Amino acid sequence: MRNRLTGIAAAAALSIFFLSARPANGQTPAYRAPRTADGRPNLNGIWQAMNTANWDLQGHTAVAGPVPALGAAFFVPSGTGIVEGEEIPYTPAAAAKKKENAANWMKLDPELKCYMPGIPRATYMPYPFQIVQSKNNILVTYQFAGAVRVINMGSPTKAPADSWMGWSNGRWEGETLVVDVTSQTEDSWFDRAGNYHGDALHVVERYTPRSPDTMMYEATIEDPSVFTRPWKISMPLYRHVEKNAQVIEAKCVEFSEEFLYGEFRKKPAK
Repeated sequence: MRNRLTGIAAAAALSIFFLSARPANGQTPAYRAPRTADGRPNLNGIWQAMNTANWDLQGHTAVAGPVPALGAAFFVPSGTGIVEGEEIPYTPAAAAKKKENAANWMKLDPELKCYMPGIPRATYMPYPFQIVQSKNNILVTYQFAGAVRVINMGSPTKAPADSWMGWSNGRWEGETLVVDVTSQTEDSWFDRAGNYHGDALHVVERYTPRSPDTMMYEATIEDPSVFTRPWKISMPLYRHVEKNAQVIEAKCVEFSEEFLYGEFRKKPAK
């Protein structure tokens, strides 16, 4: 009997030890990413979003493609959306402009013209992008249109002029890379559904590793000329782990020449 009681007491003590070792409220310990040589979370790699946000940031059903003669080819896949709260808070005038954009997508979307996509759209287009870290700067290269941007990790600097990919100043908050993006041209869109911004766009991105091959991406978007308040999108990003993964050049300028300049031909293209 004494041995049995001793065994029960030992088991109870062991249970108490494991219960006390668990994080409060049943939470799992926060993931800590591998480190670079300077001790920062290592985000190096080739990443890609796996969602339908480039078609429409908000939840949407499947829609037929732009060329009925091609059947199901190029149809819009359904998606749950990435906008927190589902609402994009347009002003009334901006909401009318967004509706006009959507009705004329095949003429107006900058993607069709092979223009660089801007931030945050470059992150969730259906193409990979690569992050290359150093102590003072982080280089991000995107497959679509050969877009590139450099995130300054030193003292914040100001852009000399507006550009398609804007001006990026970064900092670390624990495990999270925070990037402040300003000075983007007003001509980029957020998606093919006509969601857009004005010339006062300000984006704050957050990249937070959550496992060896995934990280969470958030972007807070504000532009008082178009939106009534800031709003946020969020999604996971996935690291490419296949053998010989790489971002292969995919410059699309030559594919857009007919679209942009075909009307100026003396003779129609065959």
